[in-house]
Amino acid sequence: MKIRSRGLAVYLFSYAVMLFTVMVSLFPILWVVVSSFKTNKAILGDPFALPTSISFKAYVDVFTQYNFLIYFKNSMIIATSATLIAVFIYALAAYIFAKFDFFGKSLLFILATITLLVPGYARAQPIFTIVMKLNLYDTKTGLVLVYASFGMALALFILRVTFMAISKDLDEAAIIDGASFWRVFWSVNLPLAKSGLATAGILMFLANWNEYFYALVLTSSKDNRTLPVALQFFNEAFSYNYTYMFAALTMIILPGILIYLLVQEQVQQSVASSGVKG
Repeated sequence: MKIRSRGLAVYLFSYAVMLFTVMVSLFPILWVVVSSFKTNKAILGDPFALPTSISFKAYVDVFTQYNFLIYFKNSMIIATSATLIAVFIYALAAYIFAKFDFFGKSLLFILATITLLVPGYARAQPIFTIVMKLNLYDTKTGLVLVYASFGMALALFILRVTFMAISKDLDEAAIIDGASFWRVFWSVNLPLAKSGLATAGILMFLANWNEYFYALVLTSSKDNRTLPVALQFFNEAFSYNYTYMFAALTMIILPGILIYLLVQEQVQQSVASSGVKG
């Protein structure tokens, strides 16, 4: 009886801890979203009260009066393009590291993944110099190339384990049937690696979507300005208009949440399989 009571206590305590963690994580996001439908007076008067009425005026004004749509489009184009390019390149590299043996393989993998230990700001000067030399300053192309390089180490870690979990017998059977290198990679391995691809892709997209420092350093015009940089200008424009500020924040954080919800199953599968593999 005591053992059952102890097990029940551990069970309830575990769920209480998880519930507390979820509440602490979700409350700030929910508070921002709810506050975006309230007036300034209501926010200052009772910050935690629910709105008495629902109005989308703040969202409409942010889009129409403050060029928010331009910044949103810039962020979406840059983050999506960089993520797609990076996922393809790093998937190919991870496939080679996982399925082929060659001289210096371990050393190359270490060199490719050691960038995790290099602070992002430490690379600012060489990256800025290269971008200027290539005449890509204040261009979307420059940001796409820079962002595509950032996720290399993490993507290789995730995708290498994913491809290692795919049996080589499938590759050998495809080769016997006359499949080329690209056919084996594209038609056999990529479909089976969708969980790892989704995990690497969502992590890189979120990092690109929220990146601020290099977007600030490598752009100067509003035509190429991304949302995180634009948010700084929103802070000045909406210094006392909290409704508009929360509306802008909501539209910045929602795309990442929605994209994660669409691929959460693949992400969870990838994390689980990586844990078993390790």
